[in-house]
Amino acid sequence: MLRTGSLTGEDQLLCRSGSQKMGMANREISVNIPGNLDPVYSNRIQIAYKEDEFTFLFLHEIPGMNQARGKAIVSISPRHAKNLVEVLAKSVADYEQKFGKITSPEAAAQQESNVTIRGYS
Repeated sequence: MLRTGSLTGEDQLLCRSGSQKMGMANREISVNIPGNLDPVYSNRIQIAYKEDEFTFLFLHEIPGMNQARGKAIVSISPRHAKNLVEVLAKSVADYEQKFGKITSPEAAAQQESNVTIRGYS
């Protein structure tokens, strides 16, 4: 279900909650975004995991160079990672219904995945 947080103006966000699958009541929450929080763009992600967490390193790869800059590191529990997969799949399906199918890169480009790390100890 799409919901709008209690933000105003340009800070208003559309949020999708995946809490229904976890048996939690469907509810709206107020999202407060600090004024000094800058949005980031990421075109590559590294994912690592261990028994108790998944860590996502969001990167911006500089075109034409063999270099990327770290933009954000986010760690979540395995339960939240599973929920993220479900919510993201539903969001992509909704997006494709509204804007059309997202086409995958050609086979050659698929060999160089944007997920570059899997697992750590």
